[in-house]
Amino acid sequence: MVNYPQSDLLESLPKQFFASLTAKVGKKLEQGHDVINLGQGNPDMPTPEHIVKSLQSAAEKPQNHKYSPFQGFPYLKKAAADFYKREFDVDLDPETEIAILFGGKAGLVEIPQCLLNPGDSVLVPDPGYPDYWSGVALAKAKMVKMSLREENNFLPVYSELSADQLNAAKLMFLNYPNNPTGAVANKDFFQETVDLSRSHGICIVHDFAYGGIGFDGIKPESFLQAEGAKEVGIEIYTLSKTFNMAGWRVGFAAGNASVITALNLMQDHLYVSLFGAVQEAAAAALSGPQDCIKELNSIYESRRNTFISGLREIGWNVQAPKGSFFAWLKVPEPFTSEEFADYLLDKAHIAVAPGIGFGDFGEGYVRAGLLTSEDRLKEAVGRIKKLNLF
Repeated sequence: MVNYPQSDLLESLPKQFFASLTAKVGKKLEQGHDVINLGQGNPDMPTPEHIVKSLQSAAEKPQNHKYSPFQGFPYLKKAAADFYKREFDVDLDPETEIAILFGGKAGLVEIPQCLLNPGDSVLVPDPGYPDYWSGVALAKAKMVKMSLREENNFLPVYSELSADQLNAAKLMFLNYPNNPTGAVANKDFFQETVDLSRSHGICIVHDFAYGGIGFDGIKPESFLQAEGAKEVGIEIYTLSKTFNMAGWRVGFAAGNASVITALNLMQDHLYVSLFGAVQEAAAAALSGPQDCIKELNSIYESRRNTFISGLREIGWNVQAPKGSFFAWLKVPEPFTSEEFADYLLDKAHIAVAPGIGFGDFGEGYVRAGLLTSEDRLKEAVGRIKKLNLF
């Protein structure tokens, strides 16, 4: 067999840090161990029944067996715009300010390729979602990392960036509720971001993947709620988390019309069209009963309370996340984040994600997903207690 070398482009992509975690967990499972996997970000509950039934019905329609419009059916774009008006009081033109995406990740990776030239500068959060790095690498751009620290509520401090860094930046990624920290942002922070964008010509991309998951009675803020936000950037919304539709691969971008045009053009070249039945089901999710969102929030909040209170009871001083379905936990000394993750897996058969996988400022933390039952979370606390670390 001929072993063809990979292109320089593929060789330049960041390594998948979490592939090693998956392999480690798989090895423990093969050995017969009962692993409580808190290292993943994959929703564990099924898609609501009314959305599934919509897909089943739509799959039987012959018109959905053909290619659908490259840029999505107008009814789905309208459903997305109506959703934003109802949930966030944001007005969007369905045809010029909405782009249908093949999952939120696709849009996040495509955006740098749409707007940047080789050598252009991108501001990215540290710690942050590693796939931001992938899009930057594909665009042959360069990253400037914005540190997210607990003392600043895991928000970037723009005054820490130099004038040269701000003037050179063409793009900025933000993500609240935040993966991995569980932090949230308010309208004042987003307004500050809009003002910064206007001063320096930076396109803002807000990853709103966890926009449906907020705790303590506080609904997550949309970046587009800030005055002038859609003039300077976009927000990417996925149905994966809000509606437990991770495997369906559907989302949308909303906001600045020029960025939406660029995204649509990129996707015209990358894809043909999203399966019409999935589009119908996505419209049903956005336009149909929203009780499922409240129920999901309630489940995650109950899991959070059970897990965090349990860890505190055994002496682990941890903070409760304000949004998302992740807990960001400080590791005990003298462990590094990767050493502690390995220790929990080896000694307690609990998988967590090492913070260093999300960036340099992730060191000293591990990320735990609230993506298993309360009973399993209680069991995880019990296993950690037996380690006598606290």
